[in-house]
Amino acid sequence: MKQHLSVTRAGHVATVVIDRPPHNHVNAALIHALADVLDELDADADVRAVVLATEGRVFCGGADLTGDKPLTTEDGESETPALYRGAYRLFSAKKPIVAAIQGAAVGAGLGLALVADFRVAAPEAKFSANFVTLGFHAGFGISYTLPRVIGGQHASLMLLTGRRVKADEALRYGLVDQIAADSRAAAQALAAEIAANAPLAVEATRATLRAGLAEAVRERTEHERAEQDRLMQTDDFREGLRAVAERRPGQFRRG
Repeated sequence: MKQHLSVTRAGHVATVVIDRPPHNHVNAALIHALADVLDELDADADVRAVVLATEGRVFCGGADLTGDKPLTTEDGESETPALYRGAYRLFSAKKPIVAAIQGAAVGAGLGLALVADFRVAAPEAKFSANFVTLGFHAGFGISYTLPRVIGGQHASLMLLTGRRVKADEALRYGLVDQIAADSRAAAQALAAEIAANAPLAVEATRATLRAGLAEAVRERTEHERAEQDRLMQTDDFREGLRAVAERRPGQFRRG
């Protein structure tokens, strides 16, 4: 999956770009490849901050439900545990991350955006924790990380409605730190501002601010996975997948 990743450097800032058209869907292989890249950048003393970006019109359309690595593999084993181990690795990265968000960040795509310390959004960006529209439980640690960033009330609103939150509303929530027409350039400028400071002090301060975060994500994803495994057996989940594929509201029957 590293063929879908590229890294460029400017000064002390590394920009990591995911390019998996058309919607940059993620799966376990891609998340672990991204974690490998972040590990390499953590080991590079010349890199002091990281920008996480994607190509195309969509930041990330969520988990790959139908592609070359679906939620259930050919041998019947759910890949969700591997995906969530990758999420833990992302949250364990040591250097500050600024995400540049264009278009939609949906489901696991929202979870990916929440890995970052800061999010810079294009005006057309939209954020959605759409799990309930699929008859599904939130995953990727979102049930922990989203309230941590925007507070319990706003997180409950997003998680229980599945609604799309536009960039200006996300800014009010605190989900977005800045809106910019060129979100990647603005994210790189913010990362450069961070990187201009003493790197050891920045990393130590960040470690204090995020103390226990990766471990909390690992614990929460275990619960999320159990709930997802249970709900994947329901007719509501199967109806949710059909409804999304057919671009219509789900007709759920609590079963």
